[in-house]
Amino acid sequence: MRGRGNGTGKKDRPRDTMGTFHRVVSYLTAYRWQVAVFLLCACLSNVGNLLGPRFAGKAIGLAEAGYKLGPGHVDMDGAAQYALLMLACYAVGSGMNFLVNIGMMRVGRRVARKLRQDVFDKLMALPVGFFDRHQAGDIISRVSYDVDVVCTSLSTDVIHILTSAITVAGSFVMMCAISPPLVLCMAATIPASILFTRHMGKQTRPLYAKRSAAYGEMNGFAEEMFTGQRTILAYAQEGRVCGDFSRVNRAAARAYREADGLGMSMGPTVGMISNFGLAAIGTGGAVLYMLGVVGLEQISSFVLYSRKFSGPINEISNIISEIFSALAASERVFRLLDQPEEAADLYGAVERRNGAGHVRGAEVSFGYVPGRTILHNLSFEAKPGQTIAIVGPTGAGKTTIINLLMRFYDPDQGCIYVDGRANQAYTMESLRRGYAMVLQDTWLFQGTIFDNIAYGKEDAAMEEVVAAAKAARIHNTIMRLPQGYHTVVGEDGGGISKGQKQLLTIARAMLYDTDMLILDEATSNVDTATERQVQKAIRSLMAGKTCFVIAHRLSTIQNADHILVVDHGDVVEQGSHQQLMAQKGFYYQLYASQFG
Repeated sequence: MRGRGNGTGKKDRPRDTMGTFHRVVSYLTAYRWQVAVFLLCACLSNVGNLLGPRFAGKAIGLAEAGYKLGPGHVDMDGAAQYALLMLACYAVGSGMNFLVNIGMMRVGRRVARKLRQDVFDKLMALPVGFFDRHQAGDIISRVSYDVDVVCTSLSTDVIHILTSAITVAGSFVMMCAISPPLVLCMAATIPASILFTRHMGKQTRPLYAKRSAAYGEMNGFAEEMFTGQRTILAYAQEGRVCGDFSRVNRAAARAYREADGLGMSMGPTVGMISNFGLAAIGTGGAVLYMLGVVGLEQISSFVLYSRKFSGPINEISNIISEIFSALAASERVFRLLDQPEEAADLYGAVERRNGAGHVRGAEVSFGYVPGRTILHNLSFEAKPGQTIAIVGPTGAGKTTIINLLMRFYDPDQGCIYVDGRANQAYTMESLRRGYAMVLQDTWLFQGTIFDNIAYGKEDAAMEEVVAAAKAARIHNTIMRLPQGYHTVVGEDGGGISKGQKQLLTIARAMLYDTDMLILDEATSNVDTATERQVQKAIRSLMAGKTCFVIAHRLSTIQNADHILVVDHGDVVEQGSHQQLMAQKGFYYQLYASQFG
């Protein structure tokens, strides 16, 4: 099962960075006016922060002029006025920045909700084959972890990038206006920062993609082990499983360390380059001051603006690593959203209503993997009201036949007909609504017993649910529960046994009014005495319905109207129980192996 995940990271390398970025930003279009307001606030915040150094330089200029004139000539009122203006600018900038952060956080949460809903809706529209090929934990990781990474980046990083760009541009303009010679002093550090950031971006992108894939594999492994916890305990494999998880966990931690370790080195390195620029400004400013080219006002303002200029570059270098992480996560999310959905209904497909339940397979061939055929030229016929049993050894293709009947997959060759029409001639939903299904693996969702039984019939009355439960021989057990039919149960709780859960799924199928019924080892988890009772109830329910029964215990299908004996994808024998026993062929050998 673990082999189905994308744990290596090789398949998760970024493919279209800009295209992915545009798709991420497109989720903000629904909130474009709010984002525009927040962007305006961010601009005002930057304007305030950009004016602050100018007023600070003016105050220092007054002090310098007064010092030159002699003691007592400093304009303290003017300096205080500039100081107050500087504080006002910084206060406005901080207030606006607070509003931007709060607003974008809310937008980010709304986008997360929308994206997560899109992913979940997509999962509901994907074919069964997708879930056969991917671990549940990896899918859950995309729905939760990856979506959160994307939306956290949207709510903080995108607006940060835009505001930082404004700050960098504004600071550069102000520095050019103050002293072009000083700009030349720090000019060498600007391309160095840009080139380094670009180089590191190319190095970190695949590492963040690998990190997301590693976390998906770890989640998939954990989900798989938790599901099989009882089996692990039964075989005393706790130590081995802990060791396996330790290896998966170390791989995830190593991927995290490689990605974030390299990503976090960007900020300090760019900061060091900026400090070289600051040292050049200090040296050049001292020389120009001694030459009388610039004064203290210009130097102090220029230094403050240089910090405004280099600060956002440092922030951008740190944010870029987070954006690369978000892009890697978003590619995994969009890769899921781009998965092909179930085949759409053919043009002219009709709704199937009030059918008779006449099912026929004509030379059906199918394989889950191209080039590996499982079923070979399968032909059968189930007349209305007949019970068709499908028997054979494990891996013979019994469940595959059910998958084709339900149109979870379409045949590679041949066709299955229902009431004279090909499966594809009906709408997918109406075709599947024609079948009630009870599987060997029980599935109950978190809810009341009433809700679980009435799952396929939303308007079911309590009397109908009780009647179905009585027919499935589970009513008395339900009434012994603390809250009867209003007791909350789930797959792993509710105080009921696995066999009782299976009886609940049988009651669910009984309540579902269909003309065809599929039973896939439906009584495998009940005892022999209960099985006899349930079989009687099922037979009364099946009156007038076409039923397909998969069974390993041949004693349960002796009364079937027709038996298909499947081996290696071929129907090797078919007929009634008596006919097949008389032939003393493959079915006879199966029967003899069970009953001697």
